[in-house]
Amino acid sequence: MRRFVTPENKKWWTLGAVSVGLFMIMLDNTVVNVALPAMQRSLHLQLSELEWVVAGYALTFAAFMLTGGKLADYLGRRLIFMLGLAIFTGASLACGLAPSGGFLIGARVVQGLGGALMNPATLSIITATFPPRQRGTAIGIWAGVSAMALAIGPLVGGLLTQHVNWNWIFFINVPIGVLGLLAIPLFIDESRDMSHEQRPDVPGLLASAVGLFALTYGFIEANNYGWTSGRILAAFAVAAVALVVFVLLERHQRLPMLDLSLFKNRTFSGANTAMLFVGLAMFGTFFYVSLYMQNVLHYSPVETGASFLPMTCLIIVLAPRAGKLSDQYGSRWLVGGGMGLLAVMLLYYSRLGAHESFWAILPGLLLGGVGMGLTMTPTTAAAMSSVAVDKAGVGSAVLNSARQVGGSLGIAVMGAIVASGAGGVRTPEAFLTGFHDALRVASGLALAGAIVATAAIRKSEHQHVPQQPAVEAA
Repeated sequence: MRRFVTPENKKWWTLGAVSVGLFMIMLDNTVVNVALPAMQRSLHLQLSELEWVVAGYALTFAAFMLTGGKLADYLGRRLIFMLGLAIFTGASLACGLAPSGGFLIGARVVQGLGGALMNPATLSIITATFPPRQRGTAIGIWAGVSAMALAIGPLVGGLLTQHVNWNWIFFINVPIGVLGLLAIPLFIDESRDMSHEQRPDVPGLLASAVGLFALTYGFIEANNYGWTSGRILAAFAVAAVALVVFVLLERHQRLPMLDLSLFKNRTFSGANTAMLFVGLAMFGTFFYVSLYMQNVLHYSPVETGASFLPMTCLIIVLAPRAGKLSDQYGSRWLVGGGMGLLAVMLLYYSRLGAHESFWAILPGLLLGGVGMGLTMTPTTAAAMSSVAVDKAGVGSAVLNSARQVGGSLGIAVMGAIVASGAGGVRTPEAFLTGFHDALRVASGLALAGAIVATAAIRKSEHQHVPQQPAVEAA
């Protein structure tokens, strides 16, 4: 196999190899959304438990992302990528075999750990492999692979859920994971950051994990226990204390998990804030739109999965082009315009009723596809172009953490709004009241992200440090 890998094309083989693992992570996101109603019926899940199936994964992903990036730079990006892929593959098998809601949530949490190790390694490998002039193009292809997985995920998930069983949405990850584990040693050289001493930041990891879990728990469980109950107030208090402790630890530790100096760069801060708003606005939207289609409009799982194809196909087409445009012109207006379109899409969906046809849903899907296509790759390119190569692992981990933190909180906050609007009544009309309120809030969040992006992101000079001796290549 190695005779096909020449020095000229080696970097593209590397991109292909990391894309296999990335494909599996993104496929898992969309197949799960389509299968939510089937999971709920099969395992007799409450709405809050259903939210934990999605939020538990996103939360663990976010909490361990920074540590994953740190370990990738320290122990080796290929090694950590393979370890994460192995954990993710094993956890996928466990999810498919889950006999109860609690078991499924636990397996999803382990999946999140595997994804947290894999994801920052993919971007840091790309950043270390490609020269600055090609980095935006490579990230665009990386995003296109993500979009392809997102595109086929709903349809594959719908077909498996409707004609086989929802368990198989997890079983399909296993052969993909095995293929990735076999391909990675052939096409990816090991690289690591040798520029200074490295070690994991255990206190920072614990403080951030406790804070994020407590905050998400408070939002998801508030409607079960009451917003003024001692349990929920205690959860918010623990979250506030833990997150303050995390910031203080990172400011004063000699080798912090989160290098706060990165945020002195205006473009890096702006890109991460925009990505946070993307997660806040869109994760909960995808979750509840899937429920809306199946529980209110009575779509089958296959029809629900197929309905998302226009959006995801547009993302596939636009993401690589947006990456090239960000290389030439910068990311500022691409991100701002894309998030503005997302705000319009969400506002449009807040007017949908209980008897809509697909043609009423389609305009929102098209707006969302263009908006996401213009937003994701340029945001990533802006953030990664504003950090040095030896900080690529941590920089990509911060960016992905921002998206996952936003996503887990977005699901929790949107769920709280939906439940509050429904007022405890389980009818399509009551659901729509809360659903519409949540979409209007999400639209405001997307608009806020557009404003932040246009105000903060600038076209950066690519930050590049020589890879010798800073980066050791095996």
